[in-house]
Amino acid sequence: MKCIIVDDEPLALNIMKSYCEDLGYLDVLHTFTNPLEAMEFLVKEKVDLVFSDIEMPQINGVEFIKTLQNKPLFIFTTAYQKYALDGFELNAVDYLVKPIPFPRFVMAVHRAREMFQMRDTHRPDKLNVVSAGGPATEQDNFVFIKSDYGNVKLEFENIKYIQGLKDYLKIHVKGNSNKPILTLMSFKDMRNKIPAHQFLRVHRSFMVNVSYIDAVQRSKIVIDDVRIPIGESYKTEFLQRVGL
Repeated sequence: MKCIIVDDEPLALNIMKSYCEDLGYLDVLHTFTNPLEAMEFLVKEKVDLVFSDIEMPQINGVEFIKTLQNKPLFIFTTAYQKYALDGFELNAVDYLVKPIPFPRFVMAVHRAREMFQMRDTHRPDKLNVVSAGGPATEQDNFVFIKSDYGNVKLEFENIKYIQGLKDYLKIHVKGNSNKPILTLMSFKDMRNKIPAHQFLRVHRSFMVNVSYIDAVQRSKIVIDDVRIPIGESYKTEFLQRVGL
């Protein structure tokens, strides 16, 4: 995977570059301390993955990513946890808080690599696969999803929540060693395959199984210690559905 690293701190930049080189399958095309220079580079060069700091003097990482027309996969790196919600909003692959442990870095890159491989090896018209006869019926309690390693049968009761990542969905399920299932699929397509009474769209990037909600805190839903934002345009319907 071809990548670039953007960070105004040279030490952090060197650490990230070293991490990338240690993995072996990441090709660091360039490093930048100025995001404006990175923007110019991305206009001319094809990049698969961007590592971007958030707090930078010229333009912050969130605004930097927003300016990109054809966004590559990207991972935020920052010393500030407060920007996590911005990462959700922009569909970042991951959000790494400095100082970044190498195992945590590897986990984030593994997610990006899975998404990259799916994009590279599957055509969109072949990915939205359900049970043999087509869409699930009212009697079905499962759906088949095309993932990188085949057609995966998912029972509705085991799906905790679904996260949208650009052209992909990350399906978080019960068990499975906490490893989400990635599929090249839209929320619209998924909505047609799962029961509306059980799954609610609560944000531009999230759909939840109401059975797994542990708590509702202000504008967030808690599922297994994960705090999922509730979008303003979805809040009224969600609160009515759960009786709040």
